[in-house]
Amino acid sequence: MKITLLGTGLMGQALVEHLLNENQQITVFNRSVEKTSKLVELGANAASTAQDALEASDFCILMLSDADAINQVIDSIADETFHNKIIIQMGTIAPEESRQLAKRIGEAGGRYLECPVLGSLPEAKTGTLILMAAGNKADYQTALPLLQLIGKDPQYIGNTGQGATVKLAMNQLIAGLTSSFALSLALVEKEGIQTEQFMKIVRGSALYAPTFDKKLDRMLNRNFANPNFPTKHLAKDTQLFLKVANELGLETCALEGISRLLEITLSQGLANTDYSALFSAVIEKH
Repeated sequence: MKITLLGTGLMGQALVEHLLNENQQITVFNRSVEKTSKLVELGANAASTAQDALEASDFCILMLSDADAINQVIDSIADETFHNKIIIQMGTIAPEESRQLAKRIGEAGGRYLECPVLGSLPEAKTGTLILMAAGNKADYQTALPLLQLIGKDPQYIGNTGQGATVKLAMNQLIAGLTSSFALSLALVEKEGIQTEQFMKIVRGSALYAPTFDKKLDRMLNRNFANPNFPTKHLAKDTQLFLKVANELGLETCALEGISRLLEITLSQGLANTDYSALFSAVIEKH
């Protein structure tokens, strides 16, 4: 397979490293050129433009931060370049943004498949991401050999926009579980209760989620460096969820509080740290 990846941030770099380890031919492009240098050393080809990158591929993975970044890159590519290319969008964007992107690429002669992923750097590097694909079923089947390199059990959700919806639903759970655990942990800590005793009770209950243990040490040690998923991205995804949910007439007051908590975390200069940093906002009332 000839694969292009546009957007070599944290997740993009990890995914390219994995695909190179699977002996795949990869061309990469990033608007910040320095983010491709390590990948070139590992065996990837770097294109000077997004159009050159797309021309070198059969499959093009978009691993960009949001819909604005995607459209800026798409703007730089001539329509004819999309002809019969399969564009796989793996970032977190709103369902309607994905449908508009599908329409735009389809009108240019391309084939669009949304496939947002759940997981972080360890899963990207080991090919164990959870994939939520949606779009034309035939395009999904064509892309399936590539998707199976990225995640062991890709899920086909349905029509374009439905994969994006499931991804937002999953990221809302990330925000909800993490903030709830942070608040409970902070209460226990303030009262001088032994953390391990509290965690023993949590682990033995139906309330336990593995993410609690994954974030426990970071919260206890206030060590939020070297993130797998930065706070700024969770804040962005939470705002996306709120927008979509409000449009559908859902009551979002609980998530609005979490969104405020994330805003406080960002104001503390923790945008580029692990999202467990929202514990920093919890431990002192603002």
